Amino acid sequence: MIKYIGYLLVALFCTGPVFGQAPKQKPNIVVILADDMGFSDIGCFGSEINTPNIDRLAREGLKMTQFYNAGRCCPSRAALLTGLYPHQAGVGDMVKYKGSPAYQGYLNEHSATIAELLKDEAGYNTIVSGKWHVGLQQSALAYNRGFDQSFTMLNNGSSYFNSAPLYNDGSKITFMLNDKEITRSDTSKYLTQAITDFAIRSLYEIKDQQKPFFMYVAYNAPHWPIQALPQDIAKFKGQYLKGWDVLRKQRYVKQLATGIIKKQWQLSTRDKRAPAWDSLSPDEKDKWDTRMAIYAAMVYRMDACIGEIMTKLKQLGKDKNTIVLFASDNGGSADEVKSLATVIQKNGPPGSVNSIDSYEIPWANLSNTPFKLFKRNTHEGGIATPLIAWYPGHIKAGTTNSSTGHLIDLMPTCLELAGVTYPALFKNRRLTTLAGTSLLNVFKGKAASGNETLFWEHEGSRAIRKGQWKLVAEPKQPWELYDLEADRSETKDLATKYRAKVIKLEKEYLAWANKVGVVDWETIKNL
Repeated sequence: MIKYIGYLLVALFCTGPVFGQAPKQKPNIVVILADDMGFSDIGCFGSEINTPNIDRLAREGLKMTQFYNAGRCCPSRAALLTGLYPHQAGVGDMVKYKGSPAYQGYLNEHSATIAELLKDEAGYNTIVSGKWHVGLQQSALAYNRGFDQSFTMLNNGSSYFNSAPLYNDGSKITFMLNDKEITRSDTSKYLTQAITDFAIRSLYEIKDQQKPFFMYVAYNAPHWPIQALPQDIAKFKGQYLKGWDVLRKQRYVKQLATGIIKKQWQLSTRDKRAPAWDSLSPDEKDKWDTRMAIYAAMVYRMDACIGEIMTKLKQLGKDKNTIVLFASDNGGSADEVKSLATVIQKNGPPGSVNSIDSYEIPWANLSNTPFKLFKRNTHEGGIATPLIAWYPGHIKAGTTNSSTGHLIDLMPTCLELAGVTYPALFKNRRLTTLAGTSLLNVFKGKAASGNETLFWEHEGSRAIRKGQWKLVAEPKQPWELYDLEADRSETKDLATKYRAKVIKLEKEYLAWANKVGVVDWETIKNL
């Protein structure tokens, strides 16, 4: 009998974790968001850019290959933080009032953030470090939206070396440290590193507390202006002289080989606004190589900083019961910053504090391989994002899942992890019913139980995905219809062939648009 009990104890203590079981303690939750990073810009989703730390999270966790954002910075952040479609949270466009509650430009009183609910309903410590961009009003700032510790940038873009203005229209870059406005004048502290350092310092300050924590790390990288540390740029200079045509094919082949995309999905054609690489002069090729080297350096440094966060979690003994979620807020950006009339023109070395530039359409087309179009668009190139989930012992390592999901699903996922029920009333505010659904079944390897139907609208670009079908249109353009099971690259428009399907999906889209307050963009865009 004693011998039997001994064997039983050994079995109990030596048996590994059972995948899919809920943790006994409330888990720590870390959400990491990249800015303007395309679908294929990290190694495990096809890139040649070295991203070993993100790739490690994917290797030891789960990759969701059909996950979506809201197509642009502000709407995506609102969706992530609240579990609502951006319009429902008041951020249907950017942080400027556009004459309608759905486009008021800041988080409304009928939304609550993940931090608010985890803090008040489950006793979590809450930390945010990085780009905020969901409103300039006091009521919408991080310290009033549930975060105990916050280092936030309120704007869309910033110098990576200081808080000097990017525009000559009187606007400024605003950083906040909790409830105080601060100026970043230390040019030795690269912004990606500053965001990381605040996150790590905040973790250290609560290291002895038994309370779980929720930490939201919202990097500005690799959003323009493309600026990077000289030593990081040097790692990539010259690697892009082979050009975007060759590299798009190489990424596509890698995606096929690793199961990120299906073999029936073709590589979309090069964007018609991008020239053939071989048509460029040597000087032009060198200029474009430099631009992409800077961009790659920004992604590389973000990955290195994520590695620092993971190292700190391990040092503090917090890694064993922590789930890490990584995504991007939209696809690669086609913005041509130098052509914007209000941007301050600088002529310093490319990538330096005295240079304001972007990597533009040709390289953004590479970032979004195999898809077409870009940030701001609701074609796949604008709204597809990698989603990586890492949770040792609870998510089986090295798995890939093709279930659909959206940033609106992160709020209900976090609530379920923490054992919190989404309230109808919160601090005397009546909350809008969640639009998202929890991803825990996906994380457990079970059949997805999320939304079969997803919707988008941004500045007149609009879409609905229902199962394998997607109806999409750019501003003032007719509907296009795609079978994403066969053609996620959106190369074969079936709108004429399946007219009844178009009518049915359009009716469902219009019902959603009416429900969330979508307004004809042409009537409000100049407000």
